[in-house]
Amino acid sequence: MARRGTRRAAGYEPTLTCPCGSGQTYGDCCGRLHRRESTAATAEQLMRSRFSAFAVGDTAYLLRTWHPTTRPARLTLDPAQRWTRLEILATDRGGLFDTAGGVEFRAHYRESGRPGMLHERSRFVREDGQWVYLEAVTS
Repeated sequence: MARRGTRRAAGYEPTLTCPCGSGQTYGDCCGRLHRRESTAATAEQLMRSRFSAFAVGDTAYLLRTWHPTTRPARLTLDPAQRWTRLEILATDRGGLFDTAGGVEFRAHYRESGRPGMLHERSRFVREDGQWVYLEAVTS
């Protein structure tokens, strides 16, 4: 999902529907995690909040929730790429009492006016009580 360029989350209106697809407002949903008012309780919640971070351009959150062994030194996002919809296809563990989990998803976007889709299975681990993104698993 990462590309060149940057966008900032500061301009995303908290009363708009959250990009993660929960149906809640951004301010009551993923915005709470982005503002550090809460942490993800499950791997799926972290996946949703990371998708929303891509959608609103919050690179600081993306880096903060990336495992230190796989995290890039910096991250920039393509301003021409707009993440529009997230579909969670499956989850594997990643619950309240787990230490690892996986989420398979489709992330839809528009780039230069054309639709696109990323299909991925992501692995997450709980480190010091916090869920973090570890890596994408390819089949």
